[in-house]
Amino acid sequence: MSTLRERFTASWEKQLEIQERKERDRARMLVKWRTRVHRRRFTVVMLAGNLVIIGAAAIVHRENWWLFAGLWFGGFAVWTTGFVLLRILTGRMSTAFSALLDEREREWRHRINYVGYQAMFFVIMIAFAYLMVVNGTANAAYRGAMMLAALMVLGSSVPTLVLGWSLPDDDPEDFIEPAPVEETDA
Repeated sequence: MSTLRERFTASWEKQLEIQERKERDRARMLVKWRTRVHRRRFTVVMLAGNLVIIGAAAIVHRENWWLFAGLWFGGFAVWTTGFVLLRILTGRMSTAFSALLDEREREWRHRINYVGYQAMFFVIMIAFAYLMVVNGTANAAYRGAMMLAALMVLGSSVPTLVLGWSLPDDDPEDFIEPAPVEETDA
């Protein structure tokens, strides 16, 4: 019978293999879009979705919940579209297993994760300030919770936004498939 450590190691290696296969498949997706120009466009789309979500949270009242819901889910749909495409175009660098990244990608990820941590701290401070401002209004807790949720969406997407904006163009040679090696009997 295998030990717990051996089962854990086998499970980890299996998950790593699955993720590596998925990354190989994603690496072939949208190859022509892997330029800084395209990534920046989707960064702006994602940021616009974030701003719509934050705007919806700023105007939320129980009386006009339908306006809030329309803006929130519309902004979230825009944000999700940009987020998914940016994750493909950046190679999921911000959340991939370290074993799947090369040295350059690991260095980028460490930098952006630190920026993401600082941004999350900053947006929490904005949420607290917003709660102080709306403290005396009706439904202050509800409004504060919606703003906190909107700012958490922004804060959690900062690493992907930074990567989308600042990554250089990919090297076209990275996408050239090696020719199959023919074996000869000599």
